Amino acid sequence: MAEPFQVRIVVRGYELDTQGHLNQAIYLQYCEHARWESLRAAGISQDKLLSTRIGPAVLENTMRFRNELRGGDEVDVTCKWVWGEGKIFHVEQQIIRTDGVVAAELSSVAGLIDLDRRKLIDNPAEHFYKLTEHPEFMGF
Repeated sequence: MAEPFQVRIVVRGYELDTQGHLNQAIYLQYCEHARWESLRAAGISQDKLLSTRIGPAVLENTMRFRNELRGGDEVDVTCKWVWGEGKIFHVEQQIIRTDGVVAAELSSVAGLIDLDRRKLIDNPAEHFYKLTEHPEFMGF
């Protein structure tokens, strides 16, 4: 899949801070929503993933705020999965207003944790791939 997965969200009034900007914590929620929607589009529901006793673990987030968002703005939140070797993977995301202006960028480091052993598993890409019905939504 050449383009990253994306989902459209409308900024709601109750998500704004006292200056009328989107509250900084909500940017992370938008990105989390896009990651789960990407998994769902790939055929991996939360229940399906958790039935394997494996769950996602975010190890690091770096958010870069570029331009403000205000109530009523429509944004596309992208999700690009970046696979590598070992126990971790990266997720690169952008929050883009419909006029093309990038409002924020998020770079995440994550892994999959064995919920019984409480340890990261080896090769999370392989685990995800086995569960997918549409692997193109996760960059496979």
